[in-house]
Amino acid sequence: MKDLITLIVQALVDQPEDVSVNEIEGAHTTVLEVTVAKSDMGKVIGKRGRNAQAIRTILSAASGKRRKNYMLEIVE
Repeated sequence: MKDLITLIVQALVDQPEDVSVNEIEGAHTTVLEVTVAKSDMGKVIGKRGRNAQAIRTILSAASGKRRKNYMLEIVE
């Protein structure tokens, strides 16, 4: 999942080398923390949060096979 989110976010931003995704594993939930350059924060979130919601939807659909919950957090 980490690779999938990294690929999607790098396609959205102007500085793909500054994208990092940290995976924090829990018992039932895994949190993916995405960090990008300050100038690219708006591109990842999108207008009214549409890009962030779309990424969360893709993450939810892809996690169905693994039977584990994934959460996406965009960190400043």
